[in-house]
Order: sequence, then structure tokens, then C-alpha cells
Amino acid sequence: MQSPRFLLAVLLSSFLGACGGGDEPGAPGPAPIAPTWFAEGAAAAGLDFVHVRAHEQRFWIPETVTGGGGFLDYDGDGRLDVYCVQGGDPVPGSETNEPNRLFHQETDGTFTDVTESAGVGDRRYGFGCATGDYDGDGDTDLYVCNLEENVLYRNEGDGAFADVTAIAGVGEKRWSSAASFFDYDGDGDLDLFVVQYLNWKPEHEIPCQTSYGERDYCNPINYNAPTRDTLYRNEGDGTFTDVSIAVGIGAGTGTGLGLSCADFDGDGRVDVYVTNDGMPNHLWLQLEPGRFTDRALLAGCAVNSSGAPEAGMGVHAVDVESDGDWDLFMTHVREQTNTFYENLGSAFTDRTSSTGLSAASIPFTGFGLGFHDFDHDGFVDLFVANGRVGLWPPALSKSDPYAEPNQLFLGRGDGCFEEVVGGGAPGVPLGTSRAAAFGDIDDDGDIDVLYIDAQAPVRLLRNELPKQGSWIGLSVLGESGTPALGAVVRVRSGERDRYRIAHTSYSYCAANDPRVHVGLGDAQRAEEVEVRWPDGLVERFGSLEAGRYHKLRRGGGR
Repeated sequence: MQSPRFLLAVLLSSFLGACGGGDEPGAPGPAPIAPTWFAEGAAAAGLDFVHVRAHEQRFWIPETVTGGGGFLDYDGDGRLDVYCVQGGDPVPGSETNEPNRLFHQETDGTFTDVTESAGVGDRRYGFGCATGDYDGDGDTDLYVCNLEENVLYRNEGDGAFADVTAIAGVGEKRWSSAASFFDYDGDGDLDLFVVQYLNWKPEHEIPCQTSYGERDYCNPINYNAPTRDTLYRNEGDGTFTDVSIAVGIGAGTGTGLGLSCADFDGDGRVDVYVTNDGMPNHLWLQLEPGRFTDRALLAGCAVNSSGAPEAGMGVHAVDVESDGDWDLFMTHVREQTNTFYENLGSAFTDRTSSTGLSAASIPFTGFGLGFHDFDHDGFVDLFVANGRVGLWPPALSKSDPYAEPNQLFLGRGDGCFEEVVGGGAPGVPLGTSRAAAFGDIDDDGDIDVLYIDAQAPVRLLRNELPKQGSWIGLSVLGESGTPALGAVVRVRSGERDRYRIAHTSYSYCAANDPRVHVGLGDAQRAEEVEVRWPDGLVERFGSLEAGRYHKLRRGGGR
């Protein structure tokens, strides 16, 4: 039986109006605003990675969702480096795949391939990656999700990594899509959550066709092979223990592709949300310490407002209304809307149709996404990376029948968004986009975008938009000096509080810049900055100047 507060929240949601009718018949189209927000510059900077979806297109389902990568500062020089995850040949044990590649950013903003010297050139058929200092030694480690066995690379601190998968006990052999380092038990070290997609083998493949008889990829539901996700507890000695069954995660199965970790119910304990492809999503609430229960259906974020499960791909936990709780936005397949669940404190409500994000998403299939204040006006905007998983006419690109345009939405500050004409990056070829990672690649105070196009070169969109206000950047660091993943930051300027999570695992198959970036609009400083650390300790760091990055280290506040 639903609580009275839950039922009241759902009732109130039915009275919410649309964004000026933005999703209603006869509403105006995309806003005619600045045509160029981003300039593509991957090749010019030396990022020459080309993703291979398949050496031979067999129409096996792993080919539809590969394409991961992201940002990390692996050598601690203060500049973001780039890691790209390769696909190749999904035949088990294939030795023909190209390696994943690590690019080091030089002082002039160009990139050098250091894959071989760093020792991170895994050749398995790959998907996402996760970053975090799991061993607390002060540098960032790397976890890679694969079709077969995952890999944990421990950062040795000298520019090289060591493959410690076997020692650590995290070599999950089922098909893994995404992962996140986070401290679920508040003991000060990073645990690891791994999302699994399907119990898949080549012999499970069946021939599928389009409605007009052309060979195409199958729907994941055709395989009838959902699987459970995995939670590894960090034992603090370099090893992990699979505690999935013991903590309750093993009670649910799904077809997981995306995840986001946050305290969704405000009880001080971190929870996990997992998007499932064609099945109800999971909201793993830590209702008591160390024990997770799936409350997605009761909380209103398992299925959409029509009661239907959707093709969940990427997801981002974000506070759109600046009210101190974490809403959810996730991307879906063509002919479904991308979905926005507003957090009402005790439940979620599907408010997609009243955000201006509904109709614009129906023609496309979304994967990577990120909410960031790209223009510094004080309100978060939204970037969505699109790419088809099936052959739907008409093809939008002569060279790639699965290619679609990516999209950019301008945040208005009232929970509503307007689509930017041309996606903000005119001249960039259409692609079948998958992972999208977000970070300030050139440390100029604005957020840039890295995304992986399947069977195409990596793209790096540098933010070149004339800004509408000031900004502040925050490196939120634990006692070891590495990012305190899961810390919540409150930034006050004027009469408004803005909330951010210091995390890297959101979007789709991506690792993101762990620094917190906040657009301040007309304000010239943050009047108050507060950090809630993962174990619940709250520190205040006073008034901070805008237009620069600040290091907030645990123990340095009051």
C-alpha cells in the first residue's frame, strides 16, 4: 500500500504544466540561439583513436552497445588525460582486436599515446570504464568492463599500471556494461558496483529482421537472458569480496546498461540506480546500513508514466530544481521519450512531458548524456549523444545507416529546456554515438565533451560559447588527495543554493571529470561552499572567489 505522502506527490504531479507548451501541438520549434557552442578538435589535438564496432558485422547484439571511454588524470599533473575503450571482434578469445588506448595530455593541450608504456592496452571486446583511487595511495586506478573478463588496472604512481584483476578478485566474466567506484559502507575506501547486461554467448544469437525483411539486430528481450549485477566490497588490503547476495543486490535481475550512485531518499546512505534495457529499472535503496532493497516500482521510477518499461541506456542523477535532492534523467530508444523522473522527497514522478525534453527525443536513440552549465548562466543545460540500434528508414547518413545527430538543450532555470539548433556543434559529421564524457579538458573554466562514435573516430568538442556569467570549479579531495567520490557539494550565491555530486560514473559507459563545476550567473563569488563527505561529515569552506578552481581537502574546512 502506498503512503499518503507518495499518493499526494503523484496527484500533484498531474497538475504540472508543460514548459510554455513546448511539447504541445503547435508549440514553437527549437530555440534560434547561438549556432556554435562547441568546436570539434580531436584529430588536431592528437586523439587519433578510431572505434571498431565489428571487424565483420554479424548482427550480434554486443555490436549495438559497444563504445566507451572518458577522462582521468592518471599521472597527477592536473591535466585531464583520455582513455578510449575498443570493440573489435566479439568472438570469445579473439586475438585480432586493437587495444584500448590511453592518451596523455601535454602542456600545450595536445595528446600523446602512452598505452604501451602505461600498460593499459586491454584487447578484449570492451564497453565502459570506471576510475577511482580504490587502494588509497593517492593516484587514480582504472577498471574496464568487457564482454568476457573485466580488468582492474592499479596505478603504480610512476606513469604505469599493473593488471591486478586476479589479485583483487574483480575479474567478472559475465558481460559487463558499466561500473562505478563508490563507498557504500562508509568505511573510507571505494567499493565497486558492476552492471551486467545479458547472459550471452554466440550460440544464443538468433536471426532477426526488419519489418521489410532486411537482416538487423535483435531486441535484448528476444534473448530472455537477464542477469544480476555485482557489488564488490573493498576489504582494504587490495582485495574485494563479492557481497551481491549478502547485501540484497543479487535478488534482482535485469538487462543493465547505466548506473548512478547517490543518496536518493535523503537518509545519509548512498543508493544505486540501474537502467535496464526493456525491463523495469532498479532503485537499490540502502534502507538499513549495508542492506539494499529494490524500491523502484514503489518509488515511481521503474517504468514510465504509462506503466511501461523502457530501453534504459544512459542515466544521470542531477538536481535540476536546486532543491537538494537527486532527480533522474535517462536516455531511451527511438519512439520512446528520454525520461525525466523528478524526486519529490519520498517518491519520483515522470515529469518528462513538462520539461521540453519529450518530443525532441522521440525520433532518436539516446546513449551518453550529461547535465552541465555550459554557458555559465547559472542553470544546467543538457547534452545527449544519439545513435540507432536498428535500421529505421530513412537513413540520415549515407556512410552509416545507424548515425543520428547529437542534441543540446539550453536550461531555462525553471526545470524546462529548449533544444539548440544543430546540437551546438555545426559541421561535425553524424555518428552512431555511445559514451559521452564531460570535463574541462583545457582548464579554461567551461565543460567540454568527449564522445565515442561506433566504427568512427573519437570526437572532442571544445566549449567555445561566449559565456553568460562567471563560474567556480572545486576539486573535492579526500585525505589521500584523490577525488572524494560521492561527496555532495552545496554552493550558495545570491539567494540560491546549487548542489553537485563529486562523481565520475554517469552518462553511458563513461568516466567523467571528478571536479565539480558550477555556473554562477552574475555572481562574482560563491558566498558559501559546503561539503558533505561520503561518511556524513559536513565541512564548510567559507566564501570562495569565482573564475578559478579551488582544492577542498577533507579536514581543511570547519
